[in-house]
Amino acid sequence: MTQLLNIWSWQGRIGRTRYLASGLILLAIKHNIDRFVAAAFGYPWSLFNYWVFSTSPGIESLTQRDAVFYSVLLAIALPFIWIGTVLTLRRLRDASLPLWLTVFFFLPFFNLIFFIILVAIPTAKEVEIDKFRPSKIGRFIPESEFGSATLGVLATVILTAGLTALSVAGLGQYGWGTFVGIPFFLGLNSTLIYGYHKPRSVGKCLLVALLSVALVGVALFAIAIEGIICLAMAFPLAVILALFGGFIGFVLQQRHKVPVHSFRVVSIAFLLMPGLSLLEYEMGASPTLYAVKSSVVIKAPPEKVWQNVVSFSELPTPTETLFKTGIAYPIRAEISGKGPGAVRHCVFSTGPFVEPITTWDEPSRLAFDVTAQPRSMDETSIYRDLRPPHVENYFVSRRGQFELHALPDGTTLLEGTTWYQIRYWPATYWHVWSDYIIHRIHLRVLQHIKVLAES
Repeated sequence: MTQLLNIWSWQGRIGRTRYLASGLILLAIKHNIDRFVAAAFGYPWSLFNYWVFSTSPGIESLTQRDAVFYSVLLAIALPFIWIGTVLTLRRLRDASLPLWLTVFFFLPFFNLIFFIILVAIPTAKEVEIDKFRPSKIGRFIPESEFGSATLGVLATVILTAGLTALSVAGLGQYGWGTFVGIPFFLGLNSTLIYGYHKPRSVGKCLLVALLSVALVGVALFAIAIEGIICLAMAFPLAVILALFGGFIGFVLQQRHKVPVHSFRVVSIAFLLMPGLSLLEYEMGASPTLYAVKSSVVIKAPPEKVWQNVVSFSELPTPTETLFKTGIAYPIRAEISGKGPGAVRHCVFSTGPFVEPITTWDEPSRLAFDVTAQPRSMDETSIYRDLRPPHVENYFVSRRGQFELHALPDGTTLLEGTTWYQIRYWPATYWHVWSDYIIHRIHLRVLQHIKVLAES
């Protein structure tokens, strides 16, 4: 106990029971302090805020009040970071694991997974004692390299496909648990099963992890959970995380003299993932508001450009590969009335956006809200009219505007801006895709207005 209270040195060891108790106590203390500070500043606070930095699109958008608030939280976090680092180093030493794994303590969401793994991994002394105990589960794992790899891949693919179906089709949850936790544990678990009887090389472990994530994608497509386009968009992130999990599995199976404890990690993983998805579902984190601005220079005065901004005729059939995948694209714009209160309808390939006009500053600025919108895409699939939950209201357009700036040479700079939210996590990854898609939609409209105004 004296060693546990000595937080100034990272020397020594700590068992998993004390590590678990210490972590839960520290989390409870810090969370309640943060909640008190957030309430004093007038901000909501939940456990999800430890994974998401801010509801603002970037640090440059923080107000002075935001900056003070986060500075106070950082000052409060420093002693907890130090204590957590010290305890994690001691736990790694006690489990005979590489101390460099402490870097996981500083990664959002991964630190939660890492904490659970360290609680599951026994001390080095326990491993020495258990190496003489035969494992009943081990008898079902082939000793051959090909057999253990096959079982590791198939077992994790079946269970992971089931967990993904529960999260996506059952809960409609496209969060950290789905896009981060599941791919990571997919690589970790398949590698641990693969290396159950004998430690395997890092290259073969990564190959097993990569094969696992590929087969999960095939399974989700085959059982009509997702279409090919969304799977392709998620694939880069899933591959990186699965390889990451496979590498950690390689490190763990190199350490175990008896790998029976690997099944503690495997079983905890498949118990943890549904819990994380349910936790995210219950917390319902507020999505970040993003803005995308695109522009084009038109060889016409603002007065002429304005006529084609308010409404425009049918656009030609798209030639861009992006819009041939099923992603919704604009067709035409219609308006009923004039001035604030008029209703504009921007018709897409999947239906109309309903856009009540909020600002009518002819010929400089047209702004509008979005009160209704169609589905974001038609999924590319072997199944007719496949509509997973994410195509409805997981991309939400909030408002938009056109600004016209007269340039000295008689031309017009036309800028189009869309403010939107996405209900996918981690938003940092997904908004790169959505920004790109919205930018291409903007250019399709702006280029059409340019052709009409210049003709």
